[in-house]
Formats: sequence, structure tokens, C-alpha cells
Amino acid sequence: MTTTNETPPSRMNSTQAWVTYLSKVELPVLANTLKRINELTDSTNSTVNELANVILNDAQLTSQVLRLSNTVFYNQTRTQVSTVSRAITLIGFDSVKSMAISSLLVDTLLQRNDRPHLLRCLARAIHSAVQARCLMPKRNDHALEEVFIGALLMNIGELAFWSCDTEQAHELEQRLRLEEPPVEAQKAVLHTTFTEITRGLVDAWALGPFIKDVVAPGQANSMAASLVRHSVEMATLSEKGWRGAEMDKVLEQLGKDTDQTPAAVRDQLKVNAQEAAKVAVSLGIPQVTALMPGSQDGSGGRAGRAPDIDPNLQLQILRDLTVSLTDKPDLNEVCQLVIEGTHRAIGMQRVALLMGDKTGHNLIPRKVGGRGTETWREDFVISRDGTGPLGRLLPHASCVIYEPRPVEEGVPYDRWLGKVPALIGPLTAKGRLVGLFYADNAAADYVPSEEQLTAFGHFVQNAQLCITLLAAN
Repeated sequence: MTTTNETPPSRMNSTQAWVTYLSKVELPVLANTLKRINELTDSTNSTVNELANVILNDAQLTSQVLRLSNTVFYNQTRTQVSTVSRAITLIGFDSVKSMAISSLLVDTLLQRNDRPHLLRCLARAIHSAVQARCLMPKRNDHALEEVFIGALLMNIGELAFWSCDTEQAHELEQRLRLEEPPVEAQKAVLHTTFTEITRGLVDAWALGPFIKDVVAPGQANSMAASLVRHSVEMATLSEKGWRGAEMDKVLEQLGKDTDQTPAAVRDQLKVNAQEAAKVAVSLGIPQVTALMPGSQDGSGGRAGRAPDIDPNLQLQILRDLTVSLTDKPDLNEVCQLVIEGTHRAIGMQRVALLMGDKTGHNLIPRKVGGRGTETWREDFVISRDGTGPLGRLLPHASCVIYEPRPVEEGVPYDRWLGKVPALIGPLTAKGRLVGLFYADNAAADYVPSEEQLTAFGHFVQNAQLCITLLAAN
């Protein structure tokens, strides 16, 4: 049995040990905040204020909720929302509550880890949540958000497990790589299963009676719980394509849940999958869209397609850059807009601007954006002479897609730098390299598209123009 202090045991060997360890040692803040949000119901004005306060206490959560509040998925009126209280009034208590839970879950887990298994689980969770919400026949807000959160959290045990860097996680990863049956591998390594851990966490974190029904063994007690279960099953199967005996069986079940024909359900699922990809981008994890249906080839294998850029947001940021350059150019402001555009409009997960250090021998980060970049400010260094493990990142005369060699030397502080495809954009002054923009997608296994490269080039050109104007003055 694990202890409840900060020192983790070497091995967990029961369901309760895992539940206690995840709740008390690894994820206590997530557990407590989810519990607080789930306990709130839209019954009084004070409860509405409590929800607003929970969100406002976390700057990142506030930013994410406001971003989601201005997406068509939640805000079909397209009325601009700039405050949390306005979001609750305009969009509804339940919708804002589901935004807060999904944002909190994504941010907390990915700040801890970005291993491929976690990304795939998050892709499935978001896909199934959007499907359940879109398929739900009862169109009142509470029912819609209940099934959304139910599907999102149905595999919370697996999500929590993969976010932790434990010896048993590495061991299970190895067994799954050798294609050992998943449940057998879980029992061998964890002495329990993800399903049992999920049930334990639902109780320990007080996630509510609906989710408890969703994850309970036996028949579901309501149509909504049944819909959630079948949506989650469908999301997993859809990674191999929309057809097949198992998929046909799930489509029949979803048809019964929603009173539609299987053919009608299949058509709707394909449309909903595109919506799920948009929600993933809005949540700040565009890299998981490559793991969702629509990024597969005809045989069901993943084609590794980069996510689509957001042309409207790209145009908006380019206009902002033009305004910045029209007035007295501010290099900090211009470069920050390039970072934001590359991250949000182009869909690159991690972005950095590197410029010369005091010695003049190295390029070091001046600005960073996205998850997983916290250590870059101290550690990310590229030698100007092209030596060292990241020397090949030094750019050519224009923006390029960097593609690593099969056996590429890495760095100890980041498992992806130099080892995954990236976008590189040079900045020069009087013919001399003074900096570069770097952007990658960490664990996502696709090469940036030509469309992404072109959009990236447009952003970098504005930063280059700013440097040229300043050098001329």
C-alpha cells in the first residue's frame, strides 16, 4: 500500500495503492479541483460565483475557458466573450463547467508528460466526448455537458497513469510495444487494470453519480450512460477506420441509443469527428488531431497528416503584425505575435525564438510558447558554429522543414529536441544570422505540411522586416 506523503513507493501492487498514489502523491491538485467543480450545480447565484472564482484562481484555466467560449462549438451566436462571468451568462453554467474540466484535465496531464500513450488517450477522450455531446438526443444544456464530461473522464485511470513517470509505466509501455494483450499486460505490471483504477478514482475524487454509472460493471442505468459507453468504444475502433464487424456492432448500439439507423449514425460520426479535431485545437493540443479519424489512410493505418491551419486566426495575427510595423516597430511585440501565430494559427505545439547570447557564440531562447518549453529558457542552446547535438537545427537562407536523421543525437533535458520534424525560420541583420524561430510538435509523429511552412514563413517575414527597419534607423 502506498503512503500519503510526498515519497512514492517503488511499486504499486493493488487498485487501492494506485488510487491513493495518484490522488495523494501525483495529482492532488487535479483531484481536489475536479472535485470542487463537480460539486457545483447551477442552483443559486452564489454557486455561479463559486464556479467563476475557481476558474479565475488559475490564469491558464481562465485563458483556456475564454478561448473555448469564443468557439462555434460552444458559442453558436458568435457573440464575443471577454470575461468568465459573461461566459456563464451567455453560454450557460453547464457549458462553462465542462470547458473548465476539459481544460484543467488537458493542461494538468500534459504539463507532466507528453508520452505517445497519453496523447493517444487524450485524443480518444476528446473524440468520444464530442461524439457523445453531438449524438445526445436530449438537447438541454445539462444533458449535453453531462455526457461530454462522462465520456471525457470514462478512462481517467488510464489518463492519470500515463501522465506519471513511474517505473511501472515504462515497463507497461515496453510490454505494449511487444503487442502483449493490453488487459493481461496491465494485470501483470500494475496488479490491477485501468478500468479498476478508474472506478477507484471516480469514488475518491467524488466525480458524481452519472460518471459512477458510466464506469460501473453491468448494464448502464440510463440511455445517456449507455451512449457514453458506446461513444468511447466507437472512438477507439474508429482509429482503424469506420467499417468492420466490431464497428458495425457499435453503430447498431449507438442507433438504439439515439433512435437512428446505423447508416445515419455513421454519417453523423464522420462529421462529428471533424468537430472533435477543432475542439482539440481550441484546447491547445493540435498535435492529437493526427491521432483522430480523418488522419487515417484507407487501410486504417495512420498517415501522420499535420493538422489544418486556422486561416482566419492567421489573417487576424498578420493584420496585427502589419499594425505593429506601421507604428514604431517593437521587436518584442512582433516576435510575440509570431510565437502566438505559429502556436495557435499554424498548430505547432512548441515554439521558441532564439537569439544570440552575451558571448556571441550561442543562440539561446528569448521567448517560448506551448507546453513542454519550461526547461528551454535554461537549457536550450545552439552553437553558432553548428557543433553539438543541435547543430543541424541551424537554418539555411529561408524557412525550412527540419527532418531528423534516423539516428539523431538528442539532449538530456528534452526527449524530442532535434529528434522530431520541426519548422525553422532564420533572422538576419546585414547578412549575419542573429536568431531563429523553432517550432515542433513533440511526441506527434508527423512532418509539418507545406501549408504550415508557408504560413510560418509569412509570420517570420514580419519579424525579419522589423529587424531590417530597426537596423536602418
